[in-house]
Amino acid sequence: MAVANIFKGIGGTRKPGAGAYGNANLRLEVLEDFENAGSGWLWATDAAGHLIYISEHAAAKLECPLEQLLAQPLAALFEPDLEDGDSSGRSLNFRLTAHNKIADTPVRFAPSRAERTAWWSLSGQPKFDANGEFVGYRGSAKDITTEYERKLEDLHLSEYDSLTGLANRHRMGRQLGQTLSAFKAAKRSCALMMLDLDRFKAVNDTMGHPAGDDLLKQVAQRLRRVIGERGEIGRLGGDEFQIILPDIDDRGKLGELSDKLIQMISQPYPIGDKRASIGTSVGIAIAPYDGLEMEELISHSDLALYAAKHGGRGQFRFYSADLKSEAEERRLVDEDLRAALLNDELELHYQPVVRASDHVVIGFEGLARWQHPERGAVGPNVFIPIAEESNLINELGEWALRRACTDATHWPETVRVAVNVSARQFTNPAFVGIVEAALAESGLAPGRLELELTETIFMGDSEETDATFRALKGLGVRLALDDFGTGYSSLSYLRSAPFDKIKVDRTFVDSCTEKDQNSAKIIAAIIGLSDALNMETTVEGVEAFDQYHVVCDKGARYIQGWIYSKALPQQQILENIAAQNFRIEPAGPDRHRSERRSMFRRVGVIHEDHRYEALMRELSRTGASIEGLLGVPVGTGLVLDMGGGQLVVCTVMRVAEHKLGVEFETPLVSDGAGGLCTRHRVSPYALAAAGMPLVALSEGQPIPTLVGGGQPSRPQFVQVVAA
Repeated sequence: MAVANIFKGIGGTRKPGAGAYGNANLRLEVLEDFENAGSGWLWATDAAGHLIYISEHAAAKLECPLEQLLAQPLAALFEPDLEDGDSSGRSLNFRLTAHNKIADTPVRFAPSRAERTAWWSLSGQPKFDANGEFVGYRGSAKDITTEYERKLEDLHLSEYDSLTGLANRHRMGRQLGQTLSAFKAAKRSCALMMLDLDRFKAVNDTMGHPAGDDLLKQVAQRLRRVIGERGEIGRLGGDEFQIILPDIDDRGKLGELSDKLIQMISQPYPIGDKRASIGTSVGIAIAPYDGLEMEELISHSDLALYAAKHGGRGQFRFYSADLKSEAEERRLVDEDLRAALLNDELELHYQPVVRASDHVVIGFEGLARWQHPERGAVGPNVFIPIAEESNLINELGEWALRRACTDATHWPETVRVAVNVSARQFTNPAFVGIVEAALAESGLAPGRLELELTETIFMGDSEETDATFRALKGLGVRLALDDFGTGYSSLSYLRSAPFDKIKVDRTFVDSCTEKDQNSAKIIAAIIGLSDALNMETTVEGVEAFDQYHVVCDKGARYIQGWIYSKALPQQQILENIAAQNFRIEPAGPDRHRSERRSMFRRVGVIHEDHRYEALMRELSRTGASIEGLLGVPVGTGLVLDMGGGQLVVCTVMRVAEHKLGVEFETPLVSDGAGGLCTRHRVSPYALAAAGMPLVALSEGQPIPTLVGGGQPSRPQFVQVVAA
């Protein structure tokens, strides 16, 4: 169809006259000159929206044969830009269908039809015949690829971090706000992770800012590998990162993902001819459980990150309502710990290390104990991380080293003493001198002192680490690699570091009897590796005979665990020495069960449509002991309300008057703080449907047992006061 015929009538009609034919020829000539100039093209569609004309130069510019374009729907040939966020392109098909005018609408030539991306600006008007019937579009177009790509590049720079290529703070804030708004309407969940790199400042200070930039780029690459398409990753600035994970509320999966992130980021980074090591901490909050609005969720994930960092670093932590007071609690514990050191209120207890072949004690590991006059026993898992964060660990570590050396001089000369050394102690320039002074003052033979180190010591300067190793070996002390198998690069450490012993982490022992775990094989592999390197191996955490038989079958020669003894005070050890009792027969349960944590916690117990109040005394991954109900038969199904939307389906397995032992249908998972939590929680949307306000969950929020105002049945059990 001729150009002049197709575009006849655009801009009005002309009255016939002497110059009409000449004007038509001139119009055709002008249109052809316009097309040949390449500054713009003409196009037309029929009433169905199919392309019936397009300039040949336009087809050539698109590198697409003209015959492949004609008769195609215009809306199928061009698509909007979803990255730009410009809504005008999205309404192209609607505009064509509605016969609306199109004015300078940017569209992209469908990439499946071309070898390169091309951007056009489309304009067009609907054409109607004399009867008012729509006959198609007549329009023009021009190539804006260069300008538009520049615009997209500018947009990208405003939305993405120039160093790592990750989304920047602006984009992450907009994405999170839009996601939460949409998910709130759809009653969907969204997890938010906040990450902060540990020891990144040390890399910048010692290796320079270019090295720090290189490290951040590698961190971004590792984050992408772990997260993949599951969420959006952003760098908020400095060494702070954020991850948005839509439709994930399973705290078991989130904990596993956090562990993977921590381990991946903690791997050494090659930077030039050197190696840098850092770590990370992770804070997690989940909408709608921990917050419904963006500001609330960000604040709560920040609190969780703060708790993870101040819990010893290299950890993850879920948000919980009690984190708001944790900073103040930590400050009080820090003050009390300083006073305890000053007043000599701490003790060292010693757990035996026993030779499995004849059950003879060959050494002890010194473990700090603190009996607070008001708080009672404060566990090392509480005060050691606080000491690490406040730099009190150097003073605490020196005290433990001196006390252990002094106490060990009262033991037989064949018995060694092991002392844990933190990464902060190890990197202290005065550390080797402190060890030397402790040996000299106590008179302990250096070969009887064993320093237990973890892989975190390798996260500092490698040259300084090697120098410290050489100095310690020069003193004659023994070195043990603790928690072996839990890190990423243990084998490379063994290749270069002068260790005398490997300690198998207790996490492998905990699951070594489970059929679906590879822990027993890993224990065997570690022992075999240790033998090949002429090192000793101690297996930690053996508590039951089924574990004992497994590790012995795998070749364990030295065992440390409750099956032989808990940690003992020095006075009791001296009494055993006086009685020449240095042989301990193993004693313990036949089968290992998940560790039960002693506690005093009020919980709700739901049975049918009744809620009872009870006391939880013990809690493990798979069960609990509760008190406060009479008349509950074995086999009864219950639901425990542990607060904060945590409901646990369980079955009564044991009954002794008002005391019940229950087994959980689904095991609990780690909360990142040494405690346990449920994988899932009752959604605030479900509680709102039951008549409660739509707010984030709180620790004391009860779960309604009756929905819809039904009449309760008669209670089947008697609630008694448990104290």
